Amino acid sequence: MPDDTSDPPAARRAPLALLVAVTMTGTVALHIFVPALAAAAADLGTTAAAAQATITVYLVGLAGGQLVYGPLSDRYGRRPVLIGGLSLYLAGLLLAIPAPSIGVLLAARLLQSLGACSCLVIGRAMVRDVSTREDAARKLAILVTAMTLTPALAPAIGGVVSQAFGWRAVFALLAGTVAVLTALVVLTLPETNRHRMALPGVGAVAAAYLRLLRIPVLRAYLVAGACGGTSLYAFLAVAPFLLVDRLGRSPQEVGFDCLAVVFGMVAGAVLASRIAARVSIRRAARGGNLLCIASALILLAIDRSGALTVVSLIVPLFAYAVGVGLLSPNAVAGLMNMAPHAAGSASSLYGFTQMAFGALFTVAASSWPATSATPVALTLLAAGLVAAAALRRAS
Repeated sequence: MPDDTSDPPAARRAPLALLVAVTMTGTVALHIFVPALAAAAADLGTTAAAAQATITVYLVGLAGGQLVYGPLSDRYGRRPVLIGGLSLYLAGLLLAIPAPSIGVLLAARLLQSLGACSCLVIGRAMVRDVSTREDAARKLAILVTAMTLTPALAPAIGGVVSQAFGWRAVFALLAGTVAVLTALVVLTLPETNRHRMALPGVGAVAAAYLRLLRIPVLRAYLVAGACGGTSLYAFLAVAPFLLVDRLGRSPQEVGFDCLAVVFGMVAGAVLASRIAARVSIRRAARGGNLLCIASALILLAIDRSGALTVVSLIVPLFAYAVGVGLLSPNAVAGLMNMAPHAAGSASSLYGFTQMAFGALFTVAASSWPATSATPVALTLLAAGLVAAAALRRAS
């Protein structure tokens, strides 16, 4: 496909740091609340399964909403659609602060996710808007590196805030952050979409997604990236209960344990950025995925042998996260390069698939009692094997 070789003036004025911050914000509410799950369940008088549903609901909203934001941003521009999504996100956060029941909290989480998914779709699309084809892998690797700081740092922050001020303070802190980011977008972020497209009907939107899915290489990277990008959510959903109930950790320690695991994604994404000019996208993605499979097998063996400790749980999960950090940016770059002039729709399709898989992984791991790491290990292993099968079809 033809591609632009230089960035337009407006695109050059779009600060990459702000685009990165926008994209990171999309999943902050998912990760920062993880250490507070047990406290919220106790305060609202509900079960662990109901509290874990706040993670699943958020993922479902992220999945469905992303199918809408891509076409809207392709037609009306990235900036106005992003501002609308951030406003919806903020409304959901404000609703969660005084939530009197688990039902209201679930509704607030859904509203948060429907707004937050605009950050993921439009952030990725705007990065692609301001990149040449050759530069896309490097910038997306930078983006993924920064994004991995969200699940790495957010649980630790959430654990500290929840233990010091209560679980509701987590949403208050995030509401203030999103309000500041929205103001920065309104005041400083220019429009980057130079190729406006007519907004089609529902049938035409579905047909457009089907056309993307008919591209074999795009489809391969789509599945592989979705498996890698959200498989660790299976661990995050059960972490507060597995670590506290079986391994005797405190909520604050849970946050730092999650930080240690997900920081592996930072290491993997940094490695992906460093080797982007020397190693092909497919080869780097396959290398990361092989590490994921090996790490999941090790965790399964440790748990089945009865040798599970905090260290023996965190170390293989850290290695798995390194593999994810290497796989994900290369998968995203691979699929986005297949549709450079439909970046919004391609980003929506990827986000939907990623979060839909994430919801399935979360349900799979949460359906078993949170006293064993075996469900997590099996879920991660299944994700790695599906990704490996998909990458065999990528060129």
